[in-house]
Amino acid sequence: MRPADRRSKILELVQQSARVTVDELAQDLDISRETVRRDLARLSEQGLLRKFHGGATTAPATQSAHESPLDERRATARLEKIRIGKRAAKLFEPGDSLLINCGTTTIFFAEQLAQYGPFTIMTNATPVAAEMWKAPQRGPVYLMGGSYYGDAFETLGAQVVEQIQRIHADHAVLAVGSVSSAGKIMDYSVDEAHVARAMTESARSITVLADSSKLNRNALLQICGPERIDRLITDKPVDAALESVLKLAGVEIIVADEEA
Repeated sequence: MRPADRRSKILELVQQSARVTVDELAQDLDISRETVRRDLARLSEQGLLRKFHGGATTAPATQSAHESPLDERRATARLEKIRIGKRAAKLFEPGDSLLINCGTTTIFFAEQLAQYGPFTIMTNATPVAAEMWKAPQRGPVYLMGGSYYGDAFETLGAQVVEQIQRIHADHAVLAVGSVSSAGKIMDYSVDEAHVARAMTESARSITVLADSSKLNRNALLQICGPERIDRLITDKPVDAALESVLKLAGVEIIVADEEA
């Protein structure tokens, strides 16, 4: 079992039982107690659980009882998205200009990107703008105005699209709904698809961030075809059929491992 998969399983067991011991995890996963301790230490550092002597328990709740849809999505495939964000952040050079849309993976990406820079950031996502504003070497941060959707922490609509269309950025970094078996980049929301499509048309290079659960799936709307994409960053190797489609279109596939 890969280390990242093993940690995901440990986190799943902790969440199911609320409290587990090192011995229980070692027996359930057929691994050494020392390996369990190392994994618990790493998960604790990431705030995903709380360690105690001889075991671990769930992390203390910091959210309200009613989480927004974006908060709920952030909890899904969290470790995978963090790894993707870390790997993606290393691909850009200080001084680059980036269009970034709103999505759970792009928020994790912004948290990592803020450690580098400075960058010029243009986004419709308030969490992305907030993370980049905290960067030690902060560049200009532009939050595009439009209709605000508080449950998704983003602005959408014709005003946002018009602003994007006036921009000529070095890069667009996109969280997406899915990547189809034909390599099409897709989304479930009409308004979000319009914003993402505008970003693909207003940047020199396009990077798509998608964890493996989004691959070989269809969504409601096509953002663009694979020929428009320069890089796909995901958390697991892509199956041979989709890999062939993407490589034929000139897409670089980057797999973010646990050390990303």
